Amino acid sequence: MYVLPTPHGDKLNALLENEKLPETDRPRILEAGTHYKQWLEHLKLVSGEHRKIVVDMVDILNEYKQYIELNVIFDSDNNFLYRQKGQLKLDNTIIEEFLPILLTSTLSDLFEDYDLNFGPMTCFSGIRFESSIRGDRIGGGMRLRNKDHDFAISRRLFVRSSHYEDFHNNVTEKTNIAYVAAECKTNLDKTMFQEAAATALDVKLAVPGAKYYLLCEWLDMFPINTNTTAIDEILILRKAKRLSSEVRRAFSSVEGRKENRRKFAQYLENNPFSAEVFLRFLDQVRKVVDESPENDVIRRGYF
Repeated sequence: MYVLPTPHGDKLNALLENEKLPETDRPRILEAGTHYKQWLEHLKLVSGEHRKIVVDMVDILNEYKQYIELNVIFDSDNNFLYRQKGQLKLDNTIIEEFLPILLTSTLSDLFEDYDLNFGPMTCFSGIRFESSIRGDRIGGGMRLRNKDHDFAISRRLFVRSSHYEDFHNNVTEKTNIAYVAAECKTNLDKTMFQEAAATALDVKLAVPGAKYYLLCEWLDMFPINTNTTAIDEILILRKAKRLSSEVRRAFSSVEGRKENRRKFAQYLENNPFSAEVFLRFLDQVRKVVDESPENDVIRRGYF
């Protein structure tokens, strides 16, 4: 039984302690906490064969995500929840919490023999030694560089460095190795793409066998071929483009959101999360675990 992280639940709890939260929004967040617990319970009750589990879980995801985005954030009679979406991370942490549940529910047979962690994680991305001939730093002044990932399949790693064979007078650092890493974006624009490409390169320089994915709800840029980057694949979870800036501009005020509620609700309903895209991501993860370089070479006949 895996102990999975709860980034979305943590954000809901943190919001209740946020002094800037308008008092009139507090009942809304308390109610969201109840819906959150029900959401988790509904996900636990899903059973069946692989594809059915994914389809049913994505349906449950769609219902809960729309509730948070529309009923909690969009329908608020204050501007705080909507305007601070990027900082509060109330809606986009839903995917971060959902992915580990989905993976461990559908691919548990693959992971049972390995001591792995699933979910948001800080992982190893490089190492340096702050050392010189005249400077006698413990362990050569070893420093690890780490990167926070929205989602990772990772394993704990302890790195120890010393100038002595018996490792007395050492420095020890704790980190994690990411074998699969993914960034979860609400909207993917060109700047985010470039940042992800740089992160993917760092990940693979540190762990050459790692895979790096970019998961986003809405596409907000012209598609760029990932073959020119270290990104393995970009997955558009809703298979749709972001609402135009002209439409979104009207959402900045309470009055504008009320006037355009039906338009926003319809857009969410017409562009739900795609079970097919999540199935593709699961297939990619399965390939990582099942990967056997020697067998692949024999099958292809070249390397």
